[in-house]
Amino acid sequence: MDPSLWQYQFRIIMLGDSTVGKSSLLKRFTEDQFLEAIDETVGVDFYVHFMEVEPGVRIKLQFWDTAGQERFRSVTRSYYRNSVGGLLVFDLTNRASFEHIRDWHAEVCEHVLPHRVLFVLAGHKSDCDSQAKRAVSRDEAEKLATVMGIPYVEASAKTGHNVKETFELLARRIYKGLASGEVDLHEGWDGVKCAAPLALQGHRSSLARKNKKKCCD
Repeated sequence: MDPSLWQYQFRIIMLGDSTVGKSSLLKRFTEDQFLEAIDETVGVDFYVHFMEVEPGVRIKLQFWDTAGQERFRSVTRSYYRNSVGGLLVFDLTNRASFEHIRDWHAEVCEHVLPHRVLFVLAGHKSDCDSQAKRAVSRDEAEKLATVMGIPYVEASAKTGHNVKETFELLARRIYKGLASGEVDLHEGWDGVKCAAPLALQGHRSSLARKNKKKCCD
């Protein structure tokens, strides 16, 4: 399939403290590679990946991999507004990175208004799942995700466990939000690009009719 052909483009921003493994997750997902040592992101790096969210619907995922260091925060904040999705990443062996997730979430929500970002929370380094190494339990991570109203998943770039599922979960969450009207297209906003806006309107109308029929059955 021609990689230039896509129905939708979603811009997704990677969020979380420095060294939690945002770049490693992206490299595993987009290139199926894992490097034991990877340079810290300076400013913002870009990755692109294509996937089908349903038969015949091809999505171009454009990832912005942000630096977690405070000195780059003024640079990365400028990218929040044109994002439709956010992957909040913390290190399961680093308690502080988990405790900072609320701050990352709140900062993005403040800067994207009047737009909206849909999130997934990811606990990284699930390969270090021993009690000696693990600093955050699944239970408390799931509780935080519930409070924020977002899905939670644990993954490992080293083993590849749940990496594909994590990114596809976020992409499908955005696609469903777009189809339902939870996410809308706005002139001058690059969070979502649609190759056929009229087709999207038709999809929404069809979905609305189906939901109305279910409510009346």
